[in-house]
Amino acid sequence: MKMPKLVLMTMGILSMTLVGCKSVSQRDYDAAIDENTQLRERIAGLQESVRQVSESNNAFQSQNQQLRDENSRLRGDLDAAQSQPRTGFEGISGVDLSSRNGAIVVGVASEVLFSSGSADIRSNAKQTLDQVVGVINSTYSGNEIRVEGYTDTDKLVKTKDKWQTNERLSAARALAVEEYLVSKGVNNDRIYSAAFGPAKPKGSKQASRRVEIVILGQ
Repeated sequence: MKMPKLVLMTMGILSMTLVGCKSVSQRDYDAAIDENTQLRERIAGLQESVRQVSESNNAFQSQNQQLRDENSRLRGDLDAAQSQPRTGFEGISGVDLSSRNGAIVVGVASEVLFSSGSADIRSNAKQTLDQVVGVINSTYSGNEIRVEGYTDTDKLVKTKDKWQTNERLSAARALAVEEYLVSKGVNNDRIYSAAFGPAKPKGSKQASRRVEIVILGQ
């Protein structure tokens, strides 16, 4: 049976209306796109933040490891220092401590003790020697003391320098220190001086010019 035209037209209009309800407006579409873009930007920002935090964490871990290594080294140095017996000469200004064949070597640079080309002990250097004497008299009064004089390897100009040779200059300086130590109470029977001139040079000319007060065994 055929349906009336009016019914067919009404059904067509209703069908078009239902299809139209399923469509999305341009405004809603643009809003969705904008929201999607914002979400992508937020995700990218969060990912960058995570990356930066990860880099910072790696840097902190590296610094922490370096601090651990440094602390370990310092503890080792402290243990080594504590295991070594103290001589009593530690902390004296202008003094370089070392050991040689079981003897304590108290080195004093010539620049501290003497003016250039001189064997006269400087006034301010006597304070350093006084502290050395104090330790010798209190701790090493029974030990033999050898005062050794050294110079650098530069040859003296014989026509201008009264010492003529480095050996003579080193001998005069070692004797001057020996006599000063004796004047301050070091036993004269237990101390003597020796001159080595340019023998046994150190790493530099300045370091080579020195007097060494060697505390020998009893």
